[in-house]
Amino acid sequence: MRFSTISTTGFLTCLISAVALGGASGQTPTRRALRTEPLEKYDMPPAYIYRLEPGPRMISQYGSFTSFQVNVDANGQNILGDAANEPSIAVDPTNGNKMAIGWRQFNAVNSNFRQGGWGYTTDGGATWTFPGVLENNVFRSDPVLNSDETGTVFYLSLLQSFCDNIWRSTSGGQSWTELQGDGAAGGGDKEWFTIDKTNGMGHGFQYQAWSTAAACSFGQFSRSTDGGISWESPLSVPNSVEWGTLDVDTNGNLFICGAANSTSPFYCLRSSNAQNPNVTPTFDRVTQVNLGGSLDSGEPINPEGLVGQVFLAVDRSGTSTNNNVYMLASVQPTGFTTGSDVMFVRSTDGGQTFSTPRRINDDPVNQAKWHWFGTLSVAPNGRIDAVWLDTRNAANNTDSQLFYSWSADGGVTWAPNVAVSNSFNPFEGYPQQNKIGDYITIVSENTGGNVAYAATFNFNPNTGQHEEDVYYVRVSPHPAFFNGEIALGGGFYYLQFPNGTPFGYYSYLPAQNFIYHLDLGFEYLFDANDANHGIYFYDFASSSFFYTSPSTFPYLYDFSLNAWLYYLPDASNPGRYSHNPRWFYNFATGQWITL
Repeated sequence: MRFSTISTTGFLTCLISAVALGGASGQTPTRRALRTEPLEKYDMPPAYIYRLEPGPRMISQYGSFTSFQVNVDANGQNILGDAANEPSIAVDPTNGNKMAIGWRQFNAVNSNFRQGGWGYTTDGGATWTFPGVLENNVFRSDPVLNSDETGTVFYLSLLQSFCDNIWRSTSGGQSWTELQGDGAAGGGDKEWFTIDKTNGMGHGFQYQAWSTAAACSFGQFSRSTDGGISWESPLSVPNSVEWGTLDVDTNGNLFICGAANSTSPFYCLRSSNAQNPNVTPTFDRVTQVNLGGSLDSGEPINPEGLVGQVFLAVDRSGTSTNNNVYMLASVQPTGFTTGSDVMFVRSTDGGQTFSTPRRINDDPVNQAKWHWFGTLSVAPNGRIDAVWLDTRNAANNTDSQLFYSWSADGGVTWAPNVAVSNSFNPFEGYPQQNKIGDYITIVSENTGGNVAYAATFNFNPNTGQHEEDVYYVRVSPHPAFFNGEIALGGGFYYLQFPNGTPFGYYSYLPAQNFIYHLDLGFEYLFDANDANHGIYFYDFASSSFFYTSPSTFPYLYDFSLNAWLYYLPDASNPGRYSHNPRWFYNFATGQWITL
């Protein structure tokens, strides 16, 4: 990095502060006309596979973000001629290196017959193993994965009968056990489920909900009180909400979100007694929610699929944002006839009221642009991560990139959007079905988010088109240099470098790369985890650019003084440094100075 090319004045004038948004529940706009999305049904037989021709697996680098292909053969190579989309990811909370992803697997693009694909990793997503499908030549769709607090992974899979069943893995996704006969878990089209991970009476309960389009038998909701093995008789849900997800707060309250009429209005439903195995669940809170528009489907960006679902997540951090309820969706804003935005709302009173909708994508409003497949997740420390596909940089308004933003204050402010993938054409590689699935997913932990998404980075020379494949990418608001930090709660962290030298205590600010260090003060980090050049950062207290590295800190080079400095530790507080004032030894002058 050459600091002679950096203008301090220009840098400071470009700093962007997030704007807080107050909240109150609003009225949901009148819903749009209903569109019909094709059902997940069997209508083509499996294609005969003449050969499975391998090629190099795709590792797609974009800046500091690396997307690793998941659907690879036994040798870790790309399989030419297949397709994979609609991925769902689960992460072992006891070992973040162990993850599993399920997806819709099409063995050949000349048939839309799909099966339950799955893969696993034990090295944090750098390599993936794809052993095969749940059942050979059995139609399966709408995969949804989740893990309990012990790392046991569950896979909910829809059959051609519109009934589903649960599979369980106690090996991080390396092998699976079917928990009941095919279709014996009930369910229906666009099903989703969640697990009660609290210590209350509902611990281990599973809840699933599905759409009105096609059900296994009747109703839209069911409960399992024995870990997904058996499922109770289905129940109806208020306003027949659909295309949404579920979550449980720390008190065991179940929340379901969705849209009525497949478009709008949106609702958040609460059941406080679903955790009680001795009663039939009822919904004691039904709140209409304004997300600034309507769900959409059958649009040019994903012709036979959704523009997005509604995602709900509950904060279980134990911090000041504990039990906040968040909803996010890619919606077509009220008054638009095309395009979509990622919209977010928050509830701080258990779903009684919600904030006014907030637009998360921060590009200029443009009806020609699509911000689609929006989804979110909440980390154990309360940070909210959101990702979506985005066409803002495409002249044709359809080539898409994965984008990311995050919030450290319960969704009041959001970090500037960051592109985290290369651009791809979502229209290529269709497996006799003109869509790239209906959703992508993310699971967050304290230092970042684990994302599963579909993209068309691989090129198939036999067809002259790119292929639909599933990818894993890790997103993080933190410089990678801070891996190994210890979360202390309340948004603060402690880091000690590998050589034993403490970096100290700090917290992250909403804008990317900004931290507040308890001793140094406000800092902006430029190069984190750069083995060749170390770490460069801008120090606001002295208006100086500093250089250091994990092996040299607390020695820093001050570009304004053209001198090496030694930052004096606080002898009475291990892990802390001098502050108010900050003392540095200037090796060029041989004097102690304050900055």
